[in-house]
Amino acid sequence: MAIGTETDGSVISPSSFCGIVGIKPTVGLLSRSGIIPISKTQDTAGPMARTVKDAAILLGALTGVDTDDPVTNESKGKAQKDYTQFLNADGLKGKKIGIEKSFLEGHEGVVALYKDAIELLKKQGATIVEVELRKALNKIGNAEFTVMQYEFKDGLNKYLANTNAKVMTLTDVIAFNNSNAAKAMPYFKQETLISSNTKGDLNSKEYTDALAKTTGSRKIIDDMMKQFQLDAICGTSTGLACCTDLITGDYDTGFYFCPPAAMAGYPHITVPMGTVFDLPVGFSFCGSAYSEGPLLTLAYAFEQASKKRVPPKFLKNFEG
Repeated sequence: MAIGTETDGSVISPSSFCGIVGIKPTVGLLSRSGIIPISKTQDTAGPMARTVKDAAILLGALTGVDTDDPVTNESKGKAQKDYTQFLNADGLKGKKIGIEKSFLEGHEGVVALYKDAIELLKKQGATIVEVELRKALNKIGNAEFTVMQYEFKDGLNKYLANTNAKVMTLTDVIAFNNSNAAKAMPYFKQETLISSNTKGDLNSKEYTDALAKTTGSRKIIDDMMKQFQLDAICGTSTGLACCTDLITGDYDTGFYFCPPAAMAGYPHITVPMGTVFDLPVGFSFCGSAYSEGPLLTLAYAFEQASKKRVPPKFLKNFEG
């Protein structure tokens, strides 16, 4: 087991790429105390494990209200200490699943896995409805990055102010990196840090307008689930690693289902659905706020019916 932290994809993506189960919970279910902040509206810790059961056990152990993280107050009466109670191998029977339509096109290997996963859901008794969640969220545009820049500056300054570090602000971090560029930035520079540092406080209109757009994703998801009476919205977790020509660097980034749940602060679970060129691909289950239990029911039923996890193996070094 391991604990990851996610703002947008950093639990789900590595879990998908490594062929394991990852849970990005509702923001507020787990404390963020001690985690270096990027976005207070999107940051959360989350379990990563070999199986849905293992991840469910760890998720329950991590829940709880933390006075140092006020957003956890929202989890009162909604969090569980034992999420294994939701694990049911027949949990897909009678459920209605929304399938992200855009993933039905793209890299043939990943699409084939996706279609197989959809057929498996049907065989397990689920009703399938094609939805276009990513298209519905297009109007948000670059608002997520704007929110992150403002919240990163605000959050990091507050975080550093309560440490014993020699750098106490984002400005100090930028200056340190400039003074130690050869060691601190041998490959990548700090454009995002610099652009974030130019932003104002969280009362800035640019920030509040952008935040209204990103958190508006909650209504879009909730309305879609209500309209079609869905138990979850599913898609390909991340397909970049499986759609990559490792020689030419020709990347297909079309398969990426992290932003909707990330911007909304809603739960997202990835489960292995197979491999392409020996590279794992995950299948995602997303839902509304604090729906971890019902999503775990679906994820577990899918896992038990598919058994797509492949234990890792050591490969020979690539000699180019």
